[in-house]
Amino acid sequence: MTDADQPSPPAPQGVEVDPRLLEVLVCPVTHGALELDRVKGELISRSARLAYPIRDGVPIMLPEEARDLTDAD
Repeated sequence: MTDADQPSPPAPQGVEVDPRLLEVLVCPVTHGALELDRVKGELISRSARLAYPIRDGVPIMLPEEARDLTDAD
C-alpha cells in the first residue's frame, strides 16, 4: 500500500482549555499575550513566533516543545 492509498487522518476536533487558565498564561519567552487556535490545538505567541502545543487539555509552555510559526501562520 502506498501513501496515496492510505486514508487521510481525521480533521482535528478542536481543543478546550479552561478560560481562567487562558487569562493568566503568557508566553514564557516574551511574557506577551497568547492566542488560542482551537483547530490546531495550540497557543500562539505572535511576538515570539512560536506555537505551544496543547496536549489532553494541558498547554505545554516549554519553548523547546513549541513549533516555529511560518509566514503562512
